[in-house]
Amino acid sequence: MRPILLVPAMLLCLGAAQAATPAPAPAAPTRLDHILLWGRGIDQATAVMAVKLGFQVRPGRDPGGVANRYVRFADSSFIELLGITRPDPVFDPGMKEDRQALKGGPGSRTFGFRTSSLDAIHRSLQALHYAVTPFFSGPDGAKPGWRLFAFDRAPLSSNTFFIDYAAGYAPDQFDPINADDYRVTREHPNGARELSSIWLVSADADADRRQLERMGFGHAVPVGLPEVGAKGFCVPVGPTALLALQPDGAGLAGRTLASGGPRILGVSFGVADLGRAQRWVERGYERELATYRGLSGESFLAPTQDDLGLSIEFHAMQPTGSPCAGASL
Repeated sequence: MRPILLVPAMLLCLGAAQAATPAPAPAAPTRLDHILLWGRGIDQATAVMAVKLGFQVRPGRDPGGVANRYVRFADSSFIELLGITRPDPVFDPGMKEDRQALKGGPGSRTFGFRTSSLDAIHRSLQALHYAVTPFFSGPDGAKPGWRLFAFDRAPLSSNTFFIDYAAGYAPDQFDPINADDYRVTREHPNGARELSSIWLVSADADADRRQLERMGFGHAVPVGLPEVGAKGFCVPVGPTALLALQPDGAGLAGRTLASGGPRILGVSFGVADLGRAQRWVERGYERELATYRGLSGESFLAPTQDDLGLSIEFHAMQPTGSPCAGASL
């Protein structure tokens, strides 16, 4: 599955008309689903994820010179890896815009919300005069798959879409009755189990917060991330958190924004054994890494900016609760 790349309007720029009434809160369950992460090449991205970071990477497809692969998690979230495999890849306008904004380098500018209330949210956003696209579906219409809509003018500083999946669908396996394969494909050597947060960086975190509130995602909590030199807001999205950040003094957030513009600054994963994940990443990068008290408790940051164009945070899994409970400014 590569839904974001099949929608030409999905990766265009920001804007939304004002409306007299706020959007109703999206019907549960809605959560963060996945990011699209471009590597310098598909094999390079795969090697970093598997060898340096300890993820299991699953096969994908290469229909037009842009290959994809998957890192899937026990909570049903995933990372979709993308890489160019030939000199003249077939880009749709969204892919082309993404590559131009990333200047041909690694990184991510697009993420998805997953919801079982796709039609209701589409109607709600239309009523608020958001420039939503029609629905798109895949992968080929012959089997149950995914259905999504995006935006002709993206409402956030990074691009987004809303998606839902048919029962049993998984993009790296089309046999939903094979429960053993389903389980095994979500087990990682580093112990990663869940996607907990996605971090957006822009020059105006409050603008993203206001848009999210208008779209139905309120209850933002101020947050500071001194480890990357950022501050902003933690916005709960079901069991996950979307961080709307801006630079706060010198640090990685400021350097990233200055060199590459608004994008996904980082992504955070809960692991079953933090020490195990830390040892794997320290061996992969041949350096010692310090832990810190982060939004989700004890955490460490993998030094992935040069390899992947974003940061990857690992943290010890926490008891179920508000995803922004640990936020503080």
